Amino acid sequence: MTQIFTADARTAFSALYPERPGVFGHQLCGHTLFELDALVALSQRIRPVDVEQNLAHIPVGIDPDEIRHNGLSVEDSIRSIEENGSWMVLKFVDQDPLYRALLDTVLDEIEPLVARSTGAMLKREAFIFVSSPGAVTPFHIDPEHNILMQLRGEKVMTVFPAADPELVPGALQEAFHDGSHRNLPFHDHFAAKGTPLRLTPGDALYVPVKAPHWVQNGDAMSISLSVTWRSEWSYREADAHALNRLLRKAGLDPAMPARFPSQNHLKSFAWRGIQKARRMTGHAE
Repeated sequence: MTQIFTADARTAFSALYPERPGVFGHQLCGHTLFELDALVALSQRIRPVDVEQNLAHIPVGIDPDEIRHNGLSVEDSIRSIEENGSWMVLKFVDQDPLYRALLDTVLDEIEPLVARSTGAMLKREAFIFVSSPGAVTPFHIDPEHNILMQLRGEKVMTVFPAADPELVPGALQEAFHDGSHRNLPFHDHFAAKGTPLRLTPGDALYVPVKAPHWVQNGDAMSISLSVTWRSEWSYREADAHALNRLLRKAGLDPAMPARFPSQNHLKSFAWRGIQKARRMTGHAE
């Protein structure tokens, strides 16, 4: 297989990682695993729970309870995506051997660049987004380091600073790590803080851990591959938020966990100790 990332692309990614969003190139366009027939076949091999599909002409900020299923089968959603006004994602496609092999091919190329900043690539996963013209992915955060690779169509992702407590206050981050939905409230004055980044086929966009973002599709259907991984740093940051949630319940107002290169060792160590004690005593709280 042709190398996915050229030397120039790897250099560009290395300059961004791990805290700056930005666009660089990839050479995955035209791969047969992303043809519609292949995606229909994949959708029948993965677990039904790992397919999300909904009507896609929605506001940037929306309560997840207000999002509506498109009323179509998964196969019909994919085959008629050009005109059905939908957004869909095939999640954890790395559970399929063909897509797992491709995920590893992609991430193996940049693993040395990642390792020198944040250590080992943990929990490698892949997601495929298939969306109609004009589809909106609402304002949200994700817990992983993420590269979104545009394969067909165009879209604009507007990315916001990961460390801005006005956008995602500590209490919201803590709830997210406790299982709350990824979608976030969006206020009009947030818009000035975002950076719109246009993606066409052959573009890859690195999105830092929990950098808030939303997406607007162009005038044609879109197919994108998201390859993600966790780092020990990202797990420590999540641990620190979990401890903060506990402290907040106790009536305290804890400081936000620090972003990279700070490591959040103390709060992570404390939270992991609490979790270990809970397991040993059989108490959930």
